Amino acid sequence: MIRNAKDRDRNLARGGDIAQPEGNLDDDIPDGIDATKIIVIHLGSQNMRIGRASDALPKTIPMCISYASHKPLETEEYAPRPVRLFPDGTSEEMFGEDFTKKHTKLSNDLAASMRANKRNVLPKSKTLVKNFNAGASPDLIPEHNDPHRAEWTDVSHDAPKNSNNWIGLEAQRIPEDARQKETNRLYRLRWPIQHGWLNELEFASVEGIVDEIENILWEALKEIKVKDTKNYDVVFVVPDLYDKKYMESMLRSLLIELEFKQVAFIQEGLAAQYGAGYSMNCIVDIGAQKTSISCIDDGMIIEDSRINLKYGGFDVTETFIKMMLCDNFPYRDINLVRRHDFLLAEELKIKICTMDQADISVQTQNFHLRAPNKPTYFYKFKTYDEPILAPMGFFDPSYFNNKTKLAGRRKLIARSYNAYDPDQPNDPESSAQLAILSSIQPLLANTAAPSNGNDNGDLATPQKEKSNPLNHFSKIDSQTNDDSRVTSAAGSPAPEGFGTPVPAGPFVFGANGDSPAPSGAFQFGNGSHHSGTPGPGPVKSIDPQARTLTDFAEARDAVLPIAALDVAIMTSIAHAAKGDDRKARDFYGNIMLVGGGAKTPGLTRHLEEKLKVMRPDIAEKILVGLNPREIDAAIVTWKGASIYSKLHSHESWVGQQEFEMLGSRALQHKVLWHWN
Repeated sequence: MIRNAKDRDRNLARGGDIAQPEGNLDDDIPDGIDATKIIVIHLGSQNMRIGRASDALPKTIPMCISYASHKPLETEEYAPRPVRLFPDGTSEEMFGEDFTKKHTKLSNDLAASMRANKRNVLPKSKTLVKNFNAGASPDLIPEHNDPHRAEWTDVSHDAPKNSNNWIGLEAQRIPEDARQKETNRLYRLRWPIQHGWLNELEFASVEGIVDEIENILWEALKEIKVKDTKNYDVVFVVPDLYDKKYMESMLRSLLIELEFKQVAFIQEGLAAQYGAGYSMNCIVDIGAQKTSISCIDDGMIIEDSRINLKYGGFDVTETFIKMMLCDNFPYRDINLVRRHDFLLAEELKIKICTMDQADISVQTQNFHLRAPNKPTYFYKFKTYDEPILAPMGFFDPSYFNNKTKLAGRRKLIARSYNAYDPDQPNDPESSAQLAILSSIQPLLANTAAPSNGNDNGDLATPQKEKSNPLNHFSKIDSQTNDDSRVTSAAGSPAPEGFGTPVPAGPFVFGANGDSPAPSGAFQFGNGSHHSGTPGPGPVKSIDPQARTLTDFAEARDAVLPIAALDVAIMTSIAHAAKGDDRKARDFYGNIMLVGGGAKTPGLTRHLEEKLKVMRPDIAEKILVGLNPREIDAAIVTWKGASIYSKLHSHESWVGQQEFEMLGSRALQHKVLWHWN
């Protein structure tokens, strides 16, 4: 692009013709497609990205909306976050003995790792940080001396924008004591999507959730200067493992309520691949509250490789603040439920957190505390290893607060069932996701292939025993490649019509004594990955002769999917390769991190080192990186969806007429993946 621009200026100065640029993707739009009339929407748990397909960058808007309510504010209704078990105790006692022990152990392990890497570890660094923070006091800054003071949202009738539907940053900047003049009610915030699911906990009906999403989209469309939606098409990005009820609701909203001309859906993993320009890779999308992993080959997501984990960048933010409070953080009243404190915590996380050991030392940090109708306070504090320990939760999710992530699940939205068999759930399934859930709740492994009331063994084909493609750790001891493979037990035969049962060959997480994990590696089945987090919900023991697919779906919904990031990637690749070592090597050599959580400095290198330890036999082939086109990792998925929207090759548009005739059944004929 730089070369083409220079050639253009040179020819123009010489009086010649202007040379046409070569290889500019934004100008390479097929004839007949008006990219300015296509809206690309990617909804997330914390942020929404929206813009025209012709835009170089999307507009990022926090996925929240304000409304006047008679209920108390969220800060009064919910406990402060991080949750203090003993608010009046010392910093060591505030979060309980269990977290203190974990924090101390993780800090000691980091110090040992730094010494092994020949890095200088100063003694009593932790004590120095605690003593400094305990004695720190804020400096008062008058408002006229604060050049970066926050602009709080004016909700009065005299405001330039008189609206009750404040969204995004404007909603977060509403003072907590602001009241609506007509009703004298306070403004609350709502987040319609949480942890990658529709937020059933804070709403009374499904229609209320969808209405709030529609209101957010209406206000967002105004911000990108879209008035008459009837002349626009929309490309909507959905998760790889989605709920069909969610897709059907959004299809109806976009075509009926928002009145777009036509709609096309694309999965997050495939959109990220379009943004990267690869043909075969493993996409790891680390969002704010969920992490998605999927392997893509020849432009299609391998269904059994899809994994959806319920943690992300917000968990790192909360854990970082929690660890700082343990080290006498001077602003002890910080509460992430409070609006301006949440924005402050996100700012500190982005500014300070890293996974590069070279950046770990006693450092002085500072921040400005800005609250509505209050003066600005300037704080100084010190950090040591907290910036790297908080992102370490990606590799041991027990440090995250996972206790409320399943709250409200299936309270309002029932699972989808097959139109011809009302007893068969048909939401997308993945054997890799089932392996993660089975590692947490072993009873799920026993119900991996429910009989659905039919015990006829003739309907199923027995599976042959296969070698475990990921059990390479015994090679370290034996130094051989032939005698170290351990075979797993043959899986239960699956009846016809059942989606994706666990195959016999994929990664087995210590489910039996025949496939041990290496010493010091992350092991499932021993409670280490979810100690301190809520255990899976009660899974009733079902008679194998009487269990049904609905029973299995209920048991699966009661388990929170969490796993170490490196182990989850290995699981996804194992289920994608299906025992093909060459394909597995290709996936390991093309691991790409996308999403806002992937922007943590040093994360790619740390993850790569973790995978090399877990797979020493192909260590030289493993490569983890960010987008090669140097696009912001947070917008790669949106950018890929915008590229997809300009293609003539796909026929996934659902128009108004098709929806009137077929309703949501049109998705079965239009989406680019298997819609069972």
